[in-house]
Amino acid sequence: MDLLDIESGKWVRILAYQGGRRFEHRLRQLGLLPGQCARVLRHAPFGGPLLIEVHQRQLALGRGVAARIEVEEIDAPCDSR
Repeated sequence: MDLLDIESGKWVRILAYQGGRRFEHRLRQLGLLPGQCARVLRHAPFGGPLLIEVHQRQLALGRGVAARIEVEEIDAPCDSR
């Protein structure tokens, strides 16, 4: 399942990316590493970005980017240190 499929308020663990090296490098710079946990805060209306929380920071990801991040839904935040 990809990040775009997750409902607002849910926690996820990042599993993998579907993109090239530059795409992976950019996500790693943002702190979106495989194994890390994130929470989907909201989906903007009318095709707008997805707002997520990672490492107590909020990030806005375009829907195209969010659709290329493979995740699994988890029940609670994990210790991702």
